[in-house]
Amino acid sequence: MNAYMGLARWYDDLTGDVPYEVFADYYERKFEERGKSVDTLLDFACGTGTLTCIMAERGYEMIAVDASSEMLMELMDKAYELEDAEPPLMLCQDAVSLDLNDVVDAAYCSLDGINYIVSEDLTELFRLLHLFIDPDGLFVFDINSPERFRSLDGQVFVDETEDVLCLWRADFDEGENALVYGMDLFTRTEDDLWERECEEHVEYAHEVEWLVKELTKAGFVNIEVDVEGPQSDKGRVFITAENTPH
Repeated sequence: MNAYMGLARWYDDLTGDVPYEVFADYYERKFEERGKSVDTLLDFACGTGTLTCIMAERGYEMIAVDASSEMLMELMDKAYELEDAEPPLMLCQDAVSLDLNDVVDAAYCSLDGINYIVSEDLTELFRLLHLFIDPDGLFVFDINSPERFRSLDGQVFVDETEDVLCLWRADFDEGENALVYGMDLFTRTEDDLWERECEEHVEYAHEVEWLVKELTKAGFVNIEVDVEGPQSDKGRVFITAENTPH
C-alpha cells in the first residue's frame, strides 16, 4: 500500500483544522528575526499546496516539491485559482532526487514532512538543501517528536465528512523506530454507494540531537530548536538553520 494516493483527493477535507496561516506567520517571523530578505522560497513536501498558495499570495516566488504526483495534482487545481500571485513551479521529486534550477533564498518543510524520510535519505536531503539554498539562506522545518509518536501507539482515530470516512490505526515499531499506521478510506460514489481504499503511512522518529548533528555536517549553522511553535501542544518541534557558503 502506498501513501497519499486515494487520500490526496480528500486530504484538505480531512485536515480543516490545520492553521496554515499561523504556519506562514511563523516562517515570516523567522525570516525577520534572522534579518533575511526572502524572495524565492522552496516548499519541500508541499502536499496539496495550501501553504504554498498562501506564501505565493504573500508575494513569494514559490517552488513546490513533493514525491506524490497525486498531491501535486491537487495543488495544480489551487494554483489555477490564484489571481494576484505567480503560480508556483511544481516538481515531483523525493528527498534524494531534489534538483532545482537555481538557489532559493529559503526553504521550509511543514507538518512533519521530515518524519516521512528515512535517516540515510534525510542526510542526503540536508546535503542537497545546502547546495540549493542561498549561502546566507534559511531552512525551517518541523517534526513530530519521538515522544509524541510513542504516545500514539495502539490508538485508533476516525475522521469523517459527509462523503468520506477515514479510519487509521497507529502502531509504533521499536525496531524501525517508526510510527506505522494503516488507513482505510471509505468514500461515497455517485451511486450513493461506498468504496474502500487502503494506504499505509510510515513516519520515522528522528531525535532532535541527531537532526542538529546532521544539519551541522551538511553545512548549516546557528541552529535553533523551538518547542513553542504552531501546534506545539501536539508534540511539534521546529528547527531553524542558516546555510553557509557551498
